[in-house]
Amino acid sequence: MIDTITPTQISAGFHALSDPLRLQVIELLRQRELCVCELCEQLEVSQSKLSFHLKTLKEAGLLRSRQEGRWIYYSLNLSQFVVLEQYLADYRRFSPIVPARTCQE
Repeated sequence: MIDTITPTQISAGFHALSDPLRLQVIELLRQRELCVCELCEQLEVSQSKLSFHLKTLKEAGLLRSRQEGRWIYYSLNLSQFVVLEQYLADYRRFSPIVPARTCQE
């Protein structure tokens, strides 16, 4: 595992991915960069509701944003997805999975 990544960062990433609306945002951004207004329109949510979710994704490092004029455009930060993927891969590789035991009384 990459040692500069903290458990808090890993946890924030998985927490950010735990909400259905945030997963929809991620799916839309897989295709291309979108501005907030486009995301609101496609997801049929208000900007105030979406702002909370975008903030969560951005704080987890999963999104990048840039401002162009009065619009903010969002795109995926793929390097953070690689970090989460590597975390899971390392866990699987270094943690032997033990078959579940049945309780016997």
